Amino acid sequence: MSRYRGPRLRIVRRLGELPGLTRKSPRRAYPPGQHGQTRKKKSEYAIRLEEKQKLRYNYGLSERQLLRYVRKARRATGSTGLVLLQLLEMRLDNTVFRLGMAPTIPSARQLVNHGHVCVNGHVVDIPSYNCKPGDVITVRDRDASRKLVQQNLEYPGLSNLPSHLEFDKNTMVGKVNSVIEREWVALTINELLVVEYYSRKG
Repeated sequence: MSRYRGPRLRIVRRLGELPGLTRKSPRRAYPPGQHGQTRKKKSEYAIRLEEKQKLRYNYGLSERQLLRYVRKARRATGSTGLVLLQLLEMRLDNTVFRLGMAPTIPSARQLVNHGHVCVNGHVVDIPSYNCKPGDVITVRDRDASRKLVQQNLEYPGLSNLPSHLEFDKNTMVGKVNSVIEREWVALTINELLVVEYYSRKG
């Protein structure tokens, strides 16, 4: 199952606010579809599935990628749910988005894919690259790259810069100081339900 490329507001109406997917807000507050307003009580499975889908759509992952992250989080020490969120938040495309270089995660992914972003002085065009404390993220030294990011910086997706990042708007240099803390994750989610969803699937 590949990445979702359909209407984004449809997903937002179904799952709630996803700051990484789109900056627009839907006009209708109920889920899409014929039975959107008359939905019955959700089962426990449906609630867990919804939380998992929030992660998938917000960070723009395929099912296989998310499963790989869950397995990696299980092997690490500490709370699996927290480690999972930290792994996703430290992806390069998400870090570029949180620095304000792009308005959404899909546009940050495009920025990285097209070779506009450098990590520690080298062009990195892999959106899933795992940023580590001490990494310096800069815009490639080309007029087109700098102009593109300059435009995006005028309308950042999220106004607050997380505590683990620092960014100089004048030089367009960002730095990762540490791993993100739970309270700075912008997505409203119960990560334990995601872990439960996958543990039941085996």
